[in-house]
Amino acid sequence: MSSAVAERDPAFEKLLSYIKESRGFDFTGYKRASLIRRVRRRMHLVDVDSYDDYMDRLQLDPSEFTALFNTILINVTSFFRDPEAWAHLQNELLPDVVARNGDGPLRVWSAGCASGEEAYSLAICLAEVLGTDAFRQRVKIYATDVDEEALVQARLGSYTDRDLAAMPPALAEKYFETAGQYRVFTKELRRSVIFGRNDLVQDAPISRIDLLLCRNTLMYFDAETQARILRRLHYALEPGGLLFLGKAELVLSHGRILAPVEGRRRFFRKVVTDPARERALVLGIGPGDVGDGVDARENADDLRVRQEALLSAPTAQVVLDPAGRLLMSNRRAETVFGLSSRQVGHHIADLELGSRPVELRPLLDQVIRERRTIWVRGVEWTRPGIETLWFDVQIVPLGAAERGTLGLTVIFNDITSQRVLQLELELAHNQLETAYEELQSTNEELETTNEELQSTNEELETTNEELQSTNEELETTNEELQSTNEELETMNEELQSMNDELGSSNNALRDRAGQVDELNDFMESVLASLTVGVAVVDEDLNVSAWNVPAQELWGVQADEAIGRSLFSLDIGLPLGRLRTPLDSMLAGPHDKHSAVLVEAVNRRGRPVTVQVTLSPLVRDEDAEHKVSGAILVMEEMKDGSKAV
Repeated sequence: MSSAVAERDPAFEKLLSYIKESRGFDFTGYKRASLIRRVRRRMHLVDVDSYDDYMDRLQLDPSEFTALFNTILINVTSFFRDPEAWAHLQNELLPDVVARNGDGPLRVWSAGCASGEEAYSLAICLAEVLGTDAFRQRVKIYATDVDEEALVQARLGSYTDRDLAAMPPALAEKYFETAGQYRVFTKELRRSVIFGRNDLVQDAPISRIDLLLCRNTLMYFDAETQARILRRLHYALEPGGLLFLGKAELVLSHGRILAPVEGRRRFFRKVVTDPARERALVLGIGPGDVGDGVDARENADDLRVRQEALLSAPTAQVVLDPAGRLLMSNRRAETVFGLSSRQVGHHIADLELGSRPVELRPLLDQVIRERRTIWVRGVEWTRPGIETLWFDVQIVPLGAAERGTLGLTVIFNDITSQRVLQLELELAHNQLETAYEELQSTNEELETTNEELQSTNEELETTNEELQSTNEELETTNEELQSTNEELETMNEELQSMNDELGSSNNALRDRAGQVDELNDFMESVLASLTVGVAVVDEDLNVSAWNVPAQELWGVQADEAIGRSLFSLDIGLPLGRLRTPLDSMLAGPHDKHSAVLVEAVNRRGRPVTVQVTLSPLVRDEDAEHKVSGAILVMEEMKDGSKAV
């Protein structure tokens, strides 16, 4: 059964969820193909065909869980597995690890230790490098696995001669004591090895680790779970700490957090990036039970408190790596700038925050180049539908100067309230100045008004005298108006007489208009009665008359033609042939006539031969008999005459 099919099988996913809820084992991150194969193997042994039936079996027989876990969890290990890599670790890498810590303690973690062979191999290597006394004083080895039965065997430290076959005989004699048919790891060093259960997928990692072994464990998980576990392992390591993986495991896609030391032998060193967002993911799950678990729990609690303090800080803050990728943001930044966990890992230039409220990229480059904090004060930012905010933006490089910039934090100090108060204070100050100026102006206006009132009083006295004089003049004017009224009455009589005369003239004009209308009707009747098409154009060649036969011939109605230029009409008559004779007629004597025989297309699309007779239009009232237009008579030739 393929992995793709497994992911689409609700019954199998339901079984995994039941195992997680009832026993705390989360297998959802394991590669589906191998996981289904092992579950199917156990189902076959107990004669069960469906996942639902096997889940019923687990509910009825809890002991079946142990057998299932032993089938799923493959505890394949041995002492000094891949001897060449172990020799490189002991001879080339461990001396550097020891030297970097000086006389301080050494913390080592064997993750996925199974039955303990690799944990004791680590103890032997460190004892060989440090010596037995220094080993007891300085070294603490944490050995963890998810399989409780394997841990029980590991705690015993008891192995057969066959188990020790891969170990050099001198080391076996030095570090193992004979107990019957078994060889037991020496108690003198055993106290420095602490075994405990830890689920790499769910539990918090052990912290401050100098050397971490996780060999051939990651290969059982899918890519997403592998990445999550590697982030936990990266977090567990001290800066520059060493990670030892198995031959079957590659971390090529995680070069940002792990740098190869000896890639062929799978040794990697932690790259210090201070990935706060990854730290949040790590601390979001409770610590595992590693020995007494005190160090892991206390460290996880401390880090969880620090992380929560950063996330709940009232000032918006984001953390970036040196390349400008978003590592984390606190809750205030997520609220103000609309960030989310999905944007972690995106470059700041791809986010709106990279350009608003301030262009960050050149500032980030400057901070990395100069290794100093930069402030950008009084940044104004207005979002649609939201009030304007002001920030003092602080960009701080993270990390010691001698080690280069490990990352950057951008802090958006919200100064909106101070800015609003400042603006209100400036507004109040401006209003006060304006009020003072208005008061000063009003005082001056009052003084001016007082002087004007005095002047007005004098003017009123003068006006009173003038009014008395005016009254006398009005009396005189009244007498003159009476005389004028008599004159107006006389003029009114004269106007009435003129109005009667205008009425007579108006009647004559109406009679003349009626005659003109009759003449127009007559002309329209004449044009309509003709059997040939007639068009009349003025001296500008605009159509002023268009009869019914012309409409029938060319398919253009009179209201479409009248008022338009003859040469703008879309008809089947080749009007270009008429341009020259029309221009000649309008410019020549009034008695000049011409006829043109042309090939045309009528309104039905049929070819016809049309004779166009052109006559000048001369008005009688024009004393000089000037040509003021032209008459076009368009006759369709029925006798087969052809245009020349």
